[in-house]
Amino acid sequence: MQMPSRSWWIFLNLFVGVVNFAFAEDPFVYYDWTVSYITASPLGVKQQVIAINGHFPGPILEATTNWNVVVNVKNDLDEPVLLTWNGIQHRKNSWQDGVLGTNCPIPAGWNWTYAFQVKDQIGSFFYFPSTYFQRAAGGYGGIIINNRDVIPVPFGTPDGDITLNVGDWFVKSHKDLRKNVENGDDLGSPDGILFNGLGPYRYDSTVVPDGITYQVINVEPGKTYRFRVHNVGISTTLNFRIQNHNLLLVETEGSYTVQQNYTNMDIHVGQSFSFLVTMDQTGSNDYYIVASPRFLKSTKAAGVAILHYSNSQGPASGPLPDIPNESDPSFSMNQARSIRMNVTAGAARPNPQGSFKYGEITVTDVYLLQNRPPELINGKTRTTLNGISFFTPSTPLKLAQQYNVLGIYKLDFPNRPMNRPPVIDTSVINGTYKGFIEIILQNNDTTVQSYHLDGYAFFVVGMDYGTWTENSRSVYNKWDGVARSTTQVFPGAWTAILVYLDNAGLWNLRTQNLDSWYLGQEVYLSVINPEKTELPLPENTIYCGVLSNLQKDQAQRVRFSGAPPIPTFITTVFIAFFIAFVGASTR
Repeated sequence: MQMPSRSWWIFLNLFVGVVNFAFAEDPFVYYDWTVSYITASPLGVKQQVIAINGHFPGPILEATTNWNVVVNVKNDLDEPVLLTWNGIQHRKNSWQDGVLGTNCPIPAGWNWTYAFQVKDQIGSFFYFPSTYFQRAAGGYGGIIINNRDVIPVPFGTPDGDITLNVGDWFVKSHKDLRKNVENGDDLGSPDGILFNGLGPYRYDSTVVPDGITYQVINVEPGKTYRFRVHNVGISTTLNFRIQNHNLLLVETEGSYTVQQNYTNMDIHVGQSFSFLVTMDQTGSNDYYIVASPRFLKSTKAAGVAILHYSNSQGPASGPLPDIPNESDPSFSMNQARSIRMNVTAGAARPNPQGSFKYGEITVTDVYLLQNRPPELINGKTRTTLNGISFFTPSTPLKLAQQYNVLGIYKLDFPNRPMNRPPVIDTSVINGTYKGFIEIILQNNDTTVQSYHLDGYAFFVVGMDYGTWTENSRSVYNKWDGVARSTTQVFPGAWTAILVYLDNAGLWNLRTQNLDSWYLGQEVYLSVINPEKTELPLPENTIYCGVLSNLQKDQAQRVRFSGAPPIPTFITTVFIAFFIAFVGASTR
């Protein structure tokens, strides 16, 4: 056997060195997804649902702090689609946000590759389709961002990790629901509540029909599990509880919380919570896991899954665990106020969460955002913020900003409700980079509304019933208000949040209630760093609207079209070294 030449060993050592250098950077994780329709019967009625890789809900996207995520999305639906990443901040990279203000939708039959870094984040989130009312048909799934090993977690390692995508469900198709909303019809009560795409256990034969497949969570007695619970529904607050078990709250949307036991938790549309649940019962039988609609007079079944101990001797029995008193409007608000940030724990970084002393920072801008119930504007049913119903142009605002296209939007969103008739317009908040903004969300509607801000975690500092005034600041929590990306605003009440605008980009502020969002209750926040630190326009950008002429042939996108630079770099260097090696060995 001939031994490799000395030049070969030199080449090999150099190449290994290059690979090690390249991968000393943050790792990559790859996903290849096809979004399509499948037929399912979650409530016993066959219907079309949106699946990812044939699964409803879709797969869990899992990464670790600072990892790079590459998701190739093939659209096999009959209409355009975008996926958005609820709670992922996309530092300096709103190109990956997946909403119509930043991205052209992926046409039917096309694919597009998202490429983003989960920079300085940990926690529990979820993704969903942001276009055309499609979230009502599914297409959602969980996101887990794990801590780096060097950052201690403020609780022991659980014996298991369980994701529950819980939400209201309608047997009407998303297209029919969309038409109803456009025509001014109320969504009404949902037909049921799903756990991970499955209907309720038959806890009551008079309410739940026979033959429905339900979720079973298998556990071992004495062990502790982390339950990541997401309200992926479209309009309904849910009360979550597990029969005879406490819920130890430890994290919500990327913030570690003060650890408190709850017997139940109101989870509003778009919110995510992590609980530690210890299997401390005898396990003589199974137990109910319940999600009941809140603030609705619904006669439909609650969502019910089963907690099954390995030593269980029989099925769950008895009535469902009690739901909080619906006639007590203060219960849910007081519960929300009790959720506080663990100021001594590190999260994505080693410094404690409380080291950012938000209560001592001077506020630079104040926005009072007021909604109203749906109303007619120019003969169409619309919803508003400060009297403006957002109009989504065919050219995404971010692309118009990139190419200096005039007339697409205006940087003139008012910081107070306007004393004028409501209008339909594309008006954007002009944010100041590294400003500290106070936003008061005033809900004059008759239902609970959840509000979400892309690109940031904000501090929830106060909420109360009535109309917000300057004196309301006296009740703000200026020390350990939880940092999250979605907060509830009760009807006839207000919620105040504080946001540090250190993430340059164009970011969507919206109601998570899908009917209100679809009818215009959203606005965009433009934050520009004068030093131009945002990531550049992706090479695989899809163009639409007035920029459609820039679109390249889609045939170029039938692969991981946003592939990251490290593999390309390695390939290039490998070829260079190989050529050098061949040249040297032939001398």
